[in-house]
Amino acid sequence: METNRTHIKIRLHDAIVGALYGVSVILAFTLNIQWLYMAAAVAILQLISPVTKFCPVYFILNKLMPDSEPIQNGK
Repeated sequence: METNRTHIKIRLHDAIVGALYGVSVILAFTLNIQWLYMAAAVAILQLISPVTKFCPVYFILNKLMPDSEPIQNGK
């Protein structure tokens, strides 16, 4: 059962990050090209996350889902 909650958390993370990329691209096409900075910031966070073992999305998901195994909790 624990692995199911972990898989849900990973899928939620992927959905949130994908939504941030998608929103950034849509806003860049419709409003202002500078919205691509948001996509760049998400990409940088994803690149440094394995090294620092800190991801803001996982930090929030770990707080919202305390009964599941913490992922990338900085340890």
